[in-house]
Parts: sequence; C-alpha cells; structure tokens
Amino acid sequence: MKILVTGTAGFIGSHLALRLLERGDEVVGLDCINDYYDINVKYGRLKKAGFDIDDIKKNNSKFKIYNSKLFKNYKFVQLNLEDKEGMEKLFKEEKFDKVCNLAAQAGVRYSLTNPDAYIQSNIVGFLNILECCRHHKIKHLAYASSSSVYGLNKAQPFSTSDDVSHPISLYAASKKSNELMAHTYSHLFDIPTTGLRFFTVYGPWGRPDMALFLFTKAIFEGKSIDVFNHGKMQRDFTYVDDIVEGVIRVIDNPPKGVEEKMMNPSNSTAPYKIYNIGNNNPVKLMDFIEALEKKIGKVAKKNMLPLQAGDVPSTYADVSDLVEDLDYKPETSIEEGIDKFVDWYVDFFKVKL
Repeated sequence: MKILVTGTAGFIGSHLALRLLERGDEVVGLDCINDYYDINVKYGRLKKAGFDIDDIKKNNSKFKIYNSKLFKNYKFVQLNLEDKEGMEKLFKEEKFDKVCNLAAQAGVRYSLTNPDAYIQSNIVGFLNILECCRHHKIKHLAYASSSSVYGLNKAQPFSTSDDVSHPISLYAASKKSNELMAHTYSHLFDIPTTGLRFFTVYGPWGRPDMALFLFTKAIFEGKSIDVFNHGKMQRDFTYVDDIVEGVIRVIDNPPKGVEEKMMNPSNSTAPYKIYNIGNNNPVKLMDFIEALEKKIGKVAKKNMLPLQAGDVPSTYADVSDLVEDLDYKPETSIEEGIDKFVDWYVDFFKVKL
C-alpha cells in the first residue's frame, strides 16, 4: 500500500512513517519544515529516517523528491500544503492509495498572535488535500483533528457524539472546520474520511513548544517552569506510540457510512467518522510534573500563573467507539512515557541525567 503522510518532519508524522515502513508499506512523506519551533529537531527526525539533511537544506528547486538511505520504500518532499500546483503534481506522479494528513499549523497560544498561519495551512492547505483526494480517487483520508475542538464543553469525558460548536481558539476552529470540510467531501464525492481528535501527545522527538519539552529543558537548565491555572489543570496525556497504533488501525479501516437512524455527530450516512485517541485517564498537571522531577532527580522551580486565553482546565477522552470499532485503547502510563522522553532528551541534547 502506498501512503502519503504529511507532516513527516513533525512529531507524530515522523513516528507514523517509520511504523508504516516497518510493516512493509510504501511511504511518501511531506513537510514544509517551517520555523514554528526549533528546526533542528525537525531535521533530526528526517535524519533518523535516512534523509540527507545537507541535500534538503541546499535545494532551491520548487519540487524535489528525496530518497531515504535507510528505507528503500521511503521518499520525502519539502512542500507547503498551500501550494496547489505542487500538491497536484505530487498526487499525479505518486498515485497514492491512502493519505494521512498530519501537517498543520499547531499550537493554541500561537494562534492568538499569528492567525493568518492557521487559515493558510489548516484551511487552504486542507482544501488542497481534499481536492487532490477527490481527483485522484484516494481510498481513505485520515487526518488530524484535535481535542481542542471540545472548547467550552463541560461534560466529561469528551465524547465524539458531543456538540462541539463552541471552540475557544482559532486553532480549534480550524480543526473543527476540517471535520466539516471532510464531511462535505465524503458526502458529495464518496471519499472515506476519518478525523482523529488527539489528546495531548507526548514522547521522544516531541514538540519543543509542548509542556513536557519546556519543563524538561527548564529543569535541566535550572530555570523556572510556567505552571498555568496555578497547577489546577488535568490533561489526558497520550504517549506517541499509542497514538500511532490508533492511527494505523484507523488507516486500515475506512468508514462506510451508517443508516440515517444511527447518525450522530461522529458519523454519517456518508463514509465519514470521527474518533478520539486519548489515554482515557486524565492526569493532574502537578502529578505530571512530579513524575518528571522524579525521573530527572531535580525539583522544578515553579512560576504559578493564571489560565491562559484559549486553554481549557481539563481534557478527558471517551474512547469507547475506538474500542468498539477497532478493538484498541491506549495504555502507556505517564511514568513509562516520561522515562522514555527524558532518556531521548538526554541523548539528543547531550545533557547529563
């Protein structure tokens, strides 16, 4: 099976591509390699997958396919989703069976100051993905949504059958828009689409703008960490390997649509479906920090701050439909996941534990 995975210089995408390759799939990775966070981490992920980073850096052409030196079935292209001409060329030349779109402008807080980036990447870019899937007969489009779509929803755990009409950041609104756009294309053009609402993903090669990375860096450097909502936060932290396993099961099982009487906000008579992928076990932020302190062997200096605009105090994933449909539930403990992240951090940044 030939799969396009967008966002392969990113956190989840880099892990997913390797897992697909390990099981024998042919993968084409795509990423724009923007500077939203430390670009060296993105290059590091590509280097681990066998790509010549110097070659990628010096290339000035608009469109070039790179071959991995480690995986014969892995190619990479540096491309923006917003580049309609480039996307059309890629789909025409590579003839994909399925697509997993993980590329997006990420970050809730960044969306407060840089809204244009979210419209271009998450709306215009996603439209280009949908159009290419439409015109090239893609068998299944799986795409990243986000737990942030639940917004002002107070009922927990968050269920995919809940109403999500009240997002509280442009990032969340862009992800909800993706779900609406995907349903339209599923209905009009019979394209199977599945949206994946990820819950606070963490693990090795994680994003430098996320809490675990920021906390770890600060503790090692003896600096204080910002603890929002005065520590009264809960997150359904989900280890990246668990996320990837869920994504692969979704890719392999395109939706077929349901009878009209069985419809709810997570499905449709069209081949459309939404899943939560979370640990189904919210953890108090202070407990999360304590587990990190224990692993590193140092107590963090804490700067207690109020809840930031766009943030929610708690997330909690209902994964009952993931269990029922795909027989899967994430299970990695916080302690195990944090241990693996810190071990990676120490190795990558050459710091002493």
